[in-house]
Amino acid sequence: MGGELKKWLVGWVAALVLFQGIRYGAEAQPQVPCYFIFGDSLVDNGNNNNIASLAKANYMPYGIDFPGGPTGRFSNGKTTVDVIAEQLGFNGYIPPYATARGRGILSGVNYASAAAGIRDETGQQLGGRVSFTGQVNNYKTTVSQVVNILGGEDAAANYLSKCIYSVGLGSNDYLNNYFMPSTYSTSRQYTPDQYADVLIQQYAQQIRTLYNFGARKLVLIGVGQIGCSPNELAQNSPDGRTCVQRINSANQLFNNRLKSLVDNLNNNFSDAKFIYINAYGIFQDLITNPSSFGTYYCIPRLSSVLTKLSKKVSHGFKVTNAGCCGVGRNNGQITCLPLQTPCQNRNEYIFWDAFHPTEAANIILGRRSYSAQSPSDAYPMDIRRLAQL
Repeated sequence: MGGELKKWLVGWVAALVLFQGIRYGAEAQPQVPCYFIFGDSLVDNGNNNNIASLAKANYMPYGIDFPGGPTGRFSNGKTTVDVIAEQLGFNGYIPPYATARGRGILSGVNYASAAAGIRDETGQQLGGRVSFTGQVNNYKTTVSQVVNILGGEDAAANYLSKCIYSVGLGSNDYLNNYFMPSTYSTSRQYTPDQYADVLIQQYAQQIRTLYNFGARKLVLIGVGQIGCSPNELAQNSPDGRTCVQRINSANQLFNNRLKSLVDNLNNNFSDAKFIYINAYGIFQDLITNPSSFGTYYCIPRLSSVLTKLSKKVSHGFKVTNAGCCGVGRNNGQITCLPLQTPCQNRNEYIFWDAFHPTEAANIILGRRSYSAQSPSDAYPMDIRRLAQL
């Protein structure tokens, strides 16, 4: 039975590739001309590799399942934005700002930096990082390069208006700031409500700057359930399984304001569209219903599909409270050690290390961000519909 199913699948995919090749040509064009990414270690793909920082992942076992090995991604394989780029039809991953050069920037740039936050001081105990402010400044440099390549500001503005921009920041402002009272004073200065307000005010300023420099299709990604990470379970959960509610509650305060900000921005900028991705809710699904995610055949890009027919990814998660590699209780004390041997059943783990999801979890997060599985996944629309505007 299994052999017959696989033969049928291979035949079906081959027919799909043939049909798509006839319809679109050998290489389908992406749905948008470029994709610009702002964020932290959840989506950093190498920007921290060559700066003085403890927040790095350019060593094994990071990248153990990624083509070419370690790149600086804080995962065993792909990140959520890699998955989103695949879904958008890009025939390659978006390059990090640190190495993006020449006309290559026209497909987009990833500015994300591990340990970065909305606040400039966030993550400073880990050394160098590029804060949200710094990432936006780097984007301004890119825009000037795009103007030069395309021959003028009008041409650049028209081009950039068609691109997707995703912003995923805020996690470190809690993890490596507010809930680290021995290093930062913010928890003594602000209540959780006040802190969420302060973060959103600073966040909104940078979003408006992106708008002023050409962004018109913006994806604002909420903060996940930090209180359910192996690190927080190891430090603050009595049984190592119960999520830390005071942290999750603070995260929800931020997310509620971020969703409201989307409404505010859409009301004030009629020539742009802003959407909110409910990463918190999607992640809650993974943790509370881990066995409900089945097996998927991974077909990332038509150009390479014939070489990947046998690749499948199981998402029947069995371990929701521990990292696949790490140290201490829940493998949550620190991130993966260099050359550490990780778990073998990586597709059964939601978390790769003390803080970051596995590729298997990122595939679900990325796919549901692109095409909402539940009405609550994206507001007021998902990335797929945003790309069509």
